Amino acid sequence: MSAPMLEGRTAVITGAADGLGWAMAQRFASEGARIVVADLRADLARQRVNALREGGAEASFFAVDVTDEAAVDALFAHAGAEFGGVDVLCNNAGVTRDSVLRKMSLDDFRLVLDVHLQGAWLCTRAAVASMRDTGSRGSIINMSSIAGKVGNPGQTNYSTAKAGMVGLTKATAKEVARYGIRVNAIAPGLIRTAMTEQMDQAVLAESVASVPLGRIGEPGDVADVALFLASDLSSYMTGCLLEVTGGRHM
Repeated sequence: MSAPMLEGRTAVITGAADGLGWAMAQRFASEGARIVVADLRADLARQRVNALREGGAEASFFAVDVTDEAAVDALFAHAGAEFGGVDVLCNNAGVTRDSVLRKMSLDDFRLVLDVHLQGAWLCTRAAVASMRDTGSRGSIINMSSIAGKVGNPGQTNYSTAKAGMVGLTKATAKEVARYGIRVNAIAPGLIRTAMTEQMDQAVLAESVASVPLGRIGEPGDVADVALFLASDLSSYMTGCLLEVTGGRHM
């Protein structure tokens, strides 16, 4: 029987208390990873850590605002103190502040870019420093979106941030390849999350009908691709963007 794919590795996942982050935390833990649940929602995050521990995983919680440089540095210091460093980073934390362009405030535009893009940059910088210090030939996974490729009306802030994460992925991948660190991104499409559950059902049905594979994606579909990128199965891949869309917008 083969060893778990992430045995002995530590994964820091931002926004891990629910949605795609929680799906990745569970999937990584099932393959032997130690998990740092990085999230601002302390009560929910602690529940998630307890659930992971009850399942036999090593897990820890750290409250972090990914837009705060000092807080991000403290997150990776925590990962080092608890588990000896970090081997996998998933930049998943995000927010939405949707509005058409003419009604969107500058504050809402900046907030979405700060959380998604600045947050990913800060966490990536800290993770690379940790990986270099420990000699980990680690993996960084950025959660982009198909919105970064095709654009979504009412989401100029979100689409801009997610497109920027692709550029961040590719530029960082070129810089850190010499250390054996890989950087890749995932662009999910229509996935069953809290956001899609709030959609008008007729609109949701129309969207699902446009997916060539004929169904909405599940969080586990994204988590499986993240596991592939975190593991040695993707050891010769860096600077890549993998679309998890069921073929929509191909």
